[in-house]
Amino acid sequence: MKNAKRILDKLLILILYISILIFILYPFLCVFYQALFVDGSFNTGVLSDFFTNDIKLLINSLKIAVLSTIISTTAAVSVGIFYLASNNRVRRIINSIMMLTMISPPFVTSLSYITLFGRRGFITHDILGLTLNTYGMWGIVMMQSLGFISLNSLIVTGSLSQLDSKVIHSARDLGANTTSVIKDIIIPMLRPTTLITALLTFVRSLSDFTTPAIIGGNFNTMAAEAYMSMVAYGDIRRSSVINVVLFIPAIFVFIVYRKNIKKTDMNGQSEIEESAISKKGVLYNIIKAVSLIFIFLILMQYASIFFSAFTKKQKGIAYFTLQNFIDAKAYISGTFVRSIAYSLISGLFGAILGILIGYYLEIRKLRFMGFIDLIATMPYIIPGSFFGIGYILAFRGAPFFLTGTAAIVVLNVLFKQLPFSSKIGIEAANQISLETVNSVKDLGGIDFDVLADVVFPVSRNSLFTSFVNGFTATMTTVGSIIFLVYPGQKVATLVMFDVIQSGKYSVGSVIAVLIILITMFVNVLFYKILIRRDESVS
Repeated sequence: MKNAKRILDKLLILILYISILIFILYPFLCVFYQALFVDGSFNTGVLSDFFTNDIKLLINSLKIAVLSTIISTTAAVSVGIFYLASNNRVRRIINSIMMLTMISPPFVTSLSYITLFGRRGFITHDILGLTLNTYGMWGIVMMQSLGFISLNSLIVTGSLSQLDSKVIHSARDLGANTTSVIKDIIIPMLRPTTLITALLTFVRSLSDFTTPAIIGGNFNTMAAEAYMSMVAYGDIRRSSVINVVLFIPAIFVFIVYRKNIKKTDMNGQSEIEESAISKKGVLYNIIKAVSLIFIFLILMQYASIFFSAFTKKQKGIAYFTLQNFIDAKAYISGTFVRSIAYSLISGLFGAILGILIGYYLEIRKLRFMGFIDLIATMPYIIPGSFFGIGYILAFRGAPFFLTGTAAIVVLNVLFKQLPFSSKIGIEAANQISLETVNSVKDLGGIDFDVLADVVFPVSRNSLFTSFVNGFTATMTTVGSIIFLVYPGQKVATLVMFDVIQSGKYSVGSVIAVLIILITMFVNVLFYKILIRRDESVS
């Protein structure tokens, strides 16, 4: 029996190593090979052509990225500090709003922008009576900034959870006012987090092609051009080159991220009581104003989506109807079943892989496991289009032949979200004491028994959390799979992207609402399960 367990343990290790090397590292290398090699020989001709002829694309992308990073990071820090100073009721409201954006497709902001500020937008046309061309650079900047705020705010609030309220009380006892507390304690404490947040936002902005594609108008970016080169022109080499250029800043971000990630906590909740920070001073009021403005904008964009889904206009007057849902039926037949199935598989196996990484890295401390963890983290900063093109190049021929199958889509989204699963798995492993592990072995157990009888049972909450994260990420993903899904096999997010591009905004709103409701149901369901389990244990 023990021999069988030892064999199974070695098999799990082998599967873990091989799967991460094949489904993350191999596609990554394929993109570089496609971009830098022609007929087997090193050739930088296409890369040189890009920097010679398309430098404007790079400049446009950098403009967008810098502006979006400044706005989004500033807003996130403001929301984090405002959250810290708020009572529990306000904190719950802020958390709910931020989580709403986390379970939404990435281009909901673009759809709401069209609904509110487009040529026939509710604000520009219906209220102000204007017919404006609001597409272009500033539309992209605003919508990217709104789209990035939620995750950034969660990172900031998680970092602030590590702040000891005694430090603030001591400063106040010494005569420090609210402005001094924020400037001298909170902001310096947030510097590593702010750096990571800014860098991640910068890379996410550079790699975002959906927002420029929908509301960019004539303003083009590298990511949008990479998408068009692949989808419209079938030029996989040019698309690979652009994605390699996009990856250059991601390398720097990846290094900084790996060095500083342990200094941040993305999942923490602030324990500092409301009274720790006095709600006074010019700086606090500015922070409060900035926070409320962005929170209002986020609420407004979701209100516009739901409003658009349930209304139609007749002679300039909106009226309630379910016709949009009937119209959407032709576009979504079968797609939601497919999306849910892919999400369930991705969430389940991603959670298991994350726990295995945590166990073999932190408890077993296997040789080369640090390198495997490094590779498993890479998809977090690899542009989605980069990862999608990598899968086309890697798996279109022998020995895999996965192109056009459901397997390539599921594998892509599973390994794209693996960094989140592995982080949760590592945190779960670190919570298991060495004494518990040794007690199993003292009773005659082997390494596999530790995994089966300790790690998985103790990490059940982490498994649930990882599963929900994976499910949500798959239900709302676009970037990495848009090149992989055949027309007859599209998932809900890709159908939504198509109908928005074709001008069917009400149908797009319906699909967005359905995606949000499904992901919200799953998140709430598993949250309730976790709460009940914790209550039963206690």
